[in-house]
Amino acid sequence: MEEAFRALLVGAPSVGLSGTHVNFGTHPQGATFPAIVLTVVDNAQGLTLDGPDGLWDGRVQVDCYGDDYSAAKRLSRAVEGTLNGHADDAFQGIFLVATRDTHETGATDRPFRVSLDFSTHWSE
Repeated sequence: MEEAFRALLVGAPSVGLSGTHVNFGTHPQGATFPAIVLTVVDNAQGLTLDGPDGLWDGRVQVDCYGDDYSAAKRLSRAVEGTLNGHADDAFQGIFLVATRDTHETGATDRPFRVSLDFSTHWSE
């Protein structure tokens, strides 16, 4: 799922970021912005009385970073437009469930961040 999720963002012209700026877990120190950091928040396989059904439900946090608020917000809107409501052979659906805008006060050298949480429904 992680590879397919990341590929959706890297391949989206509206997002406009290369693979070096879309990463799971962390953004490389010293690398430029804008950038996206992905985090799997939860992921659980569907179960029936006969065992696993091959379907998974999870949540991925997408942190959109920019040098200023406008850049982070523009990136978050492009990500939302790419992912919200997306379905294909791997994903039965990706849906936006929450957003947060943040910036560490008093830290002028830190980027702005807009976080989006997406519910994912996918199969292996």
